[in-house]
Amino acid sequence: MNELKNFLDFALDLTKVSDAEILPRYQNTSISTKPDGTEVTEADQEAERVIREKIEATYPGHSILGEEHGVKEQTDSPYQWVIDPVDGTAWFTLGMATFGTLIALLEHGEPILGVIHFPVLEETVYASKGNGCWFQPRNGMLKQVKVEPIKSLKEAVASASGPHGSDFFLDGCPVGYNLTGLINEARKFRFCTDCLQHALVCRGRVHVGLDPVMNPWDSAAIIPCVEEAGGIVSTASGVRENVAFSGSLLTTSSPELHEEVVKLLQPR
Repeated sequence: MNELKNFLDFALDLTKVSDAEILPRYQNTSISTKPDGTEVTEADQEAERVIREKIEATYPGHSILGEEHGVKEQTDSPYQWVIDPVDGTAWFTLGMATFGTLIALLEHGEPILGVIHFPVLEETVYASKGNGCWFQPRNGMLKQVKVEPIKSLKEAVASASGPHGSDFFLDGCPVGYNLTGLINEARKFRFCTDCLQHALVCRGRVHVGLDPVMNPWDSAAIIPCVEEAGGIVSTASGVRENVAFSGSLLTTSSPELHEEVVKLLQPR
């Protein structure tokens, strides 16, 4: 338990290291395009570089996986850090404040802690396995947070990160989830940015968060936060096993709601 607390304290410290590279470049950064067509900024690259350097100095035996600098494998350790300093780069490049920094630690491939940090908003949601989910607001008291256990979609606030991978816009994805149905059936629907929607699920503000297309660095930090807040996590097809590496993410606030949403989302 003490080791897990030390890992979590270290992960929270990493957000300060990352902030020092990200915030000076907020609304003032160079943008380039990667071979896959997605945007990348100097803030993404430099923040990941300093995070990796600190991990390597503190835990040299641990593996590291990041969006910008790939994987550093260490076969003799069960631990792997999975990082995305700027989750929501598209929003960051537009000068929007709702992008996040994601830091997770996996043990044998399963996330055991996660940090969802919002540098500009100065808010952080974080969790470690068995220790609950916590929210640190700007200039406020740290408090434990839980999902609001809404059981029916007609009572729920639902969100998706965008139309990609859905019946609106496949964008080369093999599955087009029924986003139209989710929009029509939810009490309220909004497009939220990337990790923000899942942080809001943890806090009981949103009840369904959908990301039809995800990478491990997008998902890993979110999973322990939602589960420690009492929520349910799976792929958009309803599979929990190895969900961090499974290509999509659905978070909800109750088993009943989760079952309803999974059934609705499947392609018609």
